[in-house]
Amino acid sequence: MSDQPKPNLPLQHTGHPGELVGVGEDVWMDVIHKMDEVYSDLLQYEVALEQKNAKLEESQQFILSVLTSMSDILVVCDRNGNIEDVNRSLLDFTGKELDELRGTTVFELFADDVARTQARHLLTLYGEESVHDCELPLRARDGSAVPVSLNCTPRYNAVGKSLGMVVTGRPVGELRRAYQALRQAHEDLKRTQQQLLHSEKMASLGRLVAGVAHELNNPISFILGNVHALQRYAGRLESYLAALHAGEAPARLAELRAELRIDRILADLPPLIEGTIEGAERTRDIVDGLKRFSAIDRDEQQSFNLTEVIERAVRWVCKATREGFRVQVRLPAQIPVRGSPGQMQQVMMNLVQNAWDATSDLPEPWLDIEGKVEGTRATIRFHDNGPGIAEQHLAHVFDPFFTTKPVGKGTGLGLSISYGIVERHGGQLSARNHPAGGAELVIELPVSD
Repeated sequence: MSDQPKPNLPLQHTGHPGELVGVGEDVWMDVIHKMDEVYSDLLQYEVALEQKNAKLEESQQFILSVLTSMSDILVVCDRNGNIEDVNRSLLDFTGKELDELRGTTVFELFADDVARTQARHLLTLYGEESVHDCELPLRARDGSAVPVSLNCTPRYNAVGKSLGMVVTGRPVGELRRAYQALRQAHEDLKRTQQQLLHSEKMASLGRLVAGVAHELNNPISFILGNVHALQRYAGRLESYLAALHAGEAPARLAELRAELRIDRILADLPPLIEGTIEGAERTRDIVDGLKRFSAIDRDEQQSFNLTEVIERAVRWVCKATREGFRVQVRLPAQIPVRGSPGQMQQVMMNLVQNAWDATSDLPEPWLDIEGKVEGTRATIRFHDNGPGIAEQHLAHVFDPFFTTKPVGKGTGLGLSISYGIVERHGGQLSARNHPAGGAELVIELPVSD
């Protein structure tokens, strides 16, 4: 039988520290060269991320300045006409406070019953369409009826479902220009957000290249050893078949069969081939997981096993950390979830990486990952032995750009992005300090059929 190692067993060491059997110096030089390239790219990503952060803040300030400086009224209401929000101009116009208006209907703003009836007719008739330049009187703060040119625009959620409408009143032409500028700013903001998400993802990917390289080394070395063995066996089989076709005497063939160990070769071939296929499939799975993680798959929807995603994330992060970092995983064999496995893997890697960052200065850092499925919900807990989260920071850990790490060590987007991904998968991500010490982050997700 073959004495070759299985793909999941650790590499054998020689007597020299750090030297691995089957890996030449040129391979390690290539790995070091690739790591230098990745580090250079990571620095560029960090610079680009800071520039995009500044652009995002500028866009937010622009939107705020537009809303604050608008001299025209603006009312946001739901599908039934109930007021959800207004701007300062409407408060000044009506002489009321936001708490007085919120919860009342937009129709109460009109000056008389005729205007209210006409407004109800228009909003009901054109509930799914826009209404432009409709002049109706509104009741001003002094009790007078003031004619206002109104625009009513429906608003929708991400899947196209109607949420209500935005009602604006303005001098002709003025608000139209402001609204176009606001819409353009919103589009710029969405593009910047997507670029920030991608930059954070690529930064995480760059930090984990070393771990992936280590994980790929094991099955590749295993395949290489099996191929060398098959190559030797092929030579022996060729010699035996040549003698067989040459018509050698049976006694000579039996002697040659024993000398070349043909029976042992035949017994070794099936496990060698199976092991080679297993190593190739393992390599394929690693590369496939890397591709899924690096791809922008925002709208991807498929069923997958969350346990496999968590285990892969742990392997990748731990390969890039020092050996003393102990991660204990206690999960069910199957946690069926529907959504994007690439995005969910990013979440898991962020949580494991954060645990390592919080415990890296400890002599014996560890992380416990425990999961269970109850009914239609799955709960996964990440508990580390770090210093925990300061009480004043607990309410802000999921805020964009909030970080307690030194400058250059974190973008403040990891947990914010993870929170959004979990929420889009119908779940919740929460953080607290564990009663036994350290931080605990909890993910709750719906399980799929």
